[in-house]
Amino acid sequence: MEQNEVVLRAIGILTQSAEWIRSADRDAGPGAGAEPGAEPGPEPGTEPGTEPGTGNGAGQIGSLLAEVFPSFTVSPEATPLEAAHSVTEAALPPIMQLIGAFTFVFTELARVHDAGRTDITSEELLRELALRMSLPDDTGR
Repeated sequence: MEQNEVVLRAIGILTQSAEWIRSADRDAGPGAGAEPGAEPGPEPGTEPGTEPGTGNGAGQIGSLLAEVFPSFTVSPEATPLEAAHSVTEAALPPIMQLIGAFTFVFTELARVHDAGRTDITSEELLRELALRMSLPDDTGR
């Protein structure tokens, strides 16, 4: 999976988590922390790309992990140390890819926040990032 695809999926997870928080805030009562100007989102677990009954995002996150992490086998004759090295060797690149994606998105959100910008919400910024990352010849930066 290409890095821009992983970033797009990270943006989707973060966008969905904002919707879950708004929903929880609505359930808690009026004005319980919703972002100013934010529109109510769909009920948790009903967003596009979410498996039914997985309102906690397990479907979307599990799907991302399944796509990013490679399938591999460890020889039955491998020692525990050799097995650990095989797992580390296979898992480290996708772990770094995921960390890089979430770090990039967090940094972009923090940059706008630290600049004191009030003309754009976090959701609008996530949408803008998703559009930039979707451009075929753009690295997103």
